[in-house]
Amino acid sequence: MNPQVTSPEQKLQALGIKLSDVRPSAGNYISHRIVGNLIFTSGQGVDNYHGKLGKDLTLEDGYQASRQSMINLLSVLKAELRELDKVKKIVKILGFVNSTEDFTGQPKVMNGASDLLVEVFGERGKHARSAVGMAQLPNNTAVEIEMIVEIEE
Repeated sequence: MNPQVTSPEQKLQALGIKLSDVRPSAGNYISHRIVGNLIFTSGQGVDNYHGKLGKDLTLEDGYQASRQSMINLLSVLKAELRELDKVKKIVKILGFVNSTEDFTGQPKVMNGASDLLVEVFGERGKHARSAVGMAQLPNNTAVEIEMIVEIEE
């Protein structure tokens, strides 16, 4: 990546990633909650990857799905903060992977989200993480991720 590219927004642009509008809630909840200097997000799935890892989707599909889910989460942060430079650090992500009973590649699937965070935020993007397999996710989405982010006060 070009050393002139410094802000998270510039890094996203260099990667060819455009953030979108925040997806509307599917129920009686909000996309995020700020408590002190932490943002807790609701889970974000994906619209273009459906089915189970280990049956309908490949590991690469899962990697791309988790990357897209993280793009959706970055859209939530951008809408709230206006500038992603206000992110002090990514604290933790929790990834739910719609997978078959015998699929064990959930951590590899979640690398799509983790890799993107480090590409965009550098050291600030390194985080704690959990990756778990689920029997089913809403709308048969492949991946859903939630996160906790520390922000500048």
